[in-house]
Amino acid sequence: MDIRHFRYFLAVARQRNFTRAAEHLGIAPPTLSRQIQDMEAALGTRLFVRQQREVSLTEAGAALLIEAEATVRQFEFAQRNAQRAGRGEIGHIELGYVASAVYSGLLQRQMQAFGQAFPDVSVNVRECAMATLPGAVADGRVDIGYIRSPMTLPEGVEAVRLDSEGFVLALPQDSWLLGLKAIGCKHLENETFILPEQISGTLQVAAQGGYAPRLGPQPGGLVAVVALVSLGQGVAVVPASMVGHVSLPGVVYRSIQGVDASSWLSLIHRRFEKAPAVARYIQQVKQTVASAPNRPDA
Repeated sequence: MDIRHFRYFLAVARQRNFTRAAEHLGIAPPTLSRQIQDMEAALGTRLFVRQQREVSLTEAGAALLIEAEATVRQFEFAQRNAQRAGRGEIGHIELGYVASAVYSGLLQRQMQAFGQAFPDVSVNVRECAMATLPGAVADGRVDIGYIRSPMTLPEGVEAVRLDSEGFVLALPQDSWLLGLKAIGCKHLENETFILPEQISGTLQVAAQGGYAPRLGPQPGGLVAVVALVSLGQGVAVVPASMVGHVSLPGVVYRSIQGVDASSWLSLIHRRFEKAPAVARYIQQVKQTVASAPNRPDA
């Protein structure tokens, strides 16, 4: 017997008539009758009492009815789940991000949109050190990562460029620079720069000022960077989204005059992603970027 026999049995039990059951199933009545007979032969007992116009369940048939209904439901549930998993509608995603993805609100927007579209996909989210995130994506410990570009990526990992933003300067509240009407790149020549994980902003500011930057510690995440600024250890060039989101005692944010520098958030993923749910997430982000009014350059 297979699941087909259980479906035939249930149709006859519900319709109480072979002809109506056969019409419901879309097969000929003699074919349905033979299938039920084969089923009874395999079980070694009769399932139906046959009368002229209708049939009724035997005691054995009544006992089978409950289990047959449960079996067919479970089989159909398994089928649907397999199909949904294949379409990326269910599954699991490991997502890593750097803090600035949260400060900008980008991660929240994209996760909310994905959650509304695919509520049965579970997403485990965790903050990661940016230096380790591309490698974690490459070796499968993380499926999707949000990093701040530009950044060199491992072979087999590619990036989708997302929101771009400029930089601001984080200063100790007693810095002499706050006495200036406008702070330019050249004014920072003798300052010690606390380095975030993405140092491109610092390097670009120094390059535009025409000097080699005096490099201080690189403590990790952006909050740790701003914490050292608050302790008077130096200044820091940080993403503009920090303003209004990370406020520590003793820290003042100021724009940098004449700076033509920016960084951008990127979604990184394996180039040949096989997990349907992960591929769905990547596809949705790409569609969001393509349809954005101010689409960032690729």
